[in-house]
Amino acid sequence: MTKIYMVRHGQASAGWDGDIDPGLSPLGLEQAKAAAKYLAPLGPIQVLTSPLARARETARALCSLWQIEPRVESRVAEIPSPTRDLVQRSQWLHKVMRDRWSNLDISLQNWRKRMIDAVGEITEDTIIFSHFIAINVLVGESIDNDLVVGFLPDNASVTTLEVHDKKITLLKKGKEAKTIIG
Repeated sequence: MTKIYMVRHGQASAGWDGDIDPGLSPLGLEQAKAAAKYLAPLGPIQVLTSPLARARETARALCSLWQIEPRVESRVAEIPSPTRDLVQRSQWLHKVMRDRWSNLDISLQNWRKRMIDAVGEITEDTIIFSHFIAINVLVGESIDNDLVVGFLPDNASVTTLEVHDKKITLLKKGKEAKTIIG
C-alpha cells in the first residue's frame, strides 16, 4: 500500500483577494522548515508539488535537505477560479467553500475528479505539497463526504492518506486551523 503525505503550503504572503500567486510570508518560510524537519526521516521519497509559488516554496525546504528536485504536478494545484479579479475571486471562493461538490459546476467536479485520479494513480510513497481545498478533496473522497470543506488543514500541516488499488483511505488528518484563511 502506498502512503501519501499531503502537506498544505505554509502561510502565503497574501490571501485570495491580494495576489493571484503569492509566495510565502516570513512565517510561511518557518512553517516550511518545520514541515521539512518533520518529514525528513521519511526519505528521500518522491515529492510532487502544485505549480503555485506558495506550494513550491514550501516543498523547497524539504527538497533542499534531500538534495532532490520536486516534480510539478498541475493536477494537485489550487481549485481553479473563474476570474482573475481579486475581489470577485475571494467572494467566489468563500461561496464555494460553503457548498457541496455535487452542487457545483461540472468543470469543478471534473477538476476534483482529476485530482482524485492523479493521487489514486500513485504507486510509491509520495509527499505532495498542495492547498486547502485540494486536501479537502482527498479527505472528502476517502470518507465519502460531498462537502467542499470537511476540515480545516492548517498551514504546513501533514495529512496522511493511503492508496490501494486506486482507492484513497484517510489514515490521519493534519493539524487543523482555528479559522478559515482565504
